[in-house]
Amino acid sequence: MTEQNHLELTAGIAEQKALRYTPAGLPVIDLVLEHSSSMQEAGTLRQVNATVKAVAIGSVAERIQTQPIGSVWKFSGFLATPKNGKNVVLHIQEFKTL
Repeated sequence: MTEQNHLELTAGIAEQKALRYTPAGLPVIDLVLEHSSSMQEAGTLRQVNATVKAVAIGSVAERIQTQPIGSVWKFSGFLATPKNGKNVVLHIQEFKTL
């Protein structure tokens, strides 16, 4: 059985920190994404809002840093818990227009 950890999320960029670099010289950017939609659950339509911490590394980080706050994208990547063990973070591997 192959384990899967892949997430696709349509969200807006709510916060964006300054581009920084790892000790190895890779660009990194930390973001907060906001999602809002209507979803069916147990036969009822409900409004869903979610705030998600995210990080992008490498060329993806360089591309995201030029995008304006509030712009909405389709993000894809994987979930991981950071070394400090707090909250799950979306590691963005790609993003594209809707």
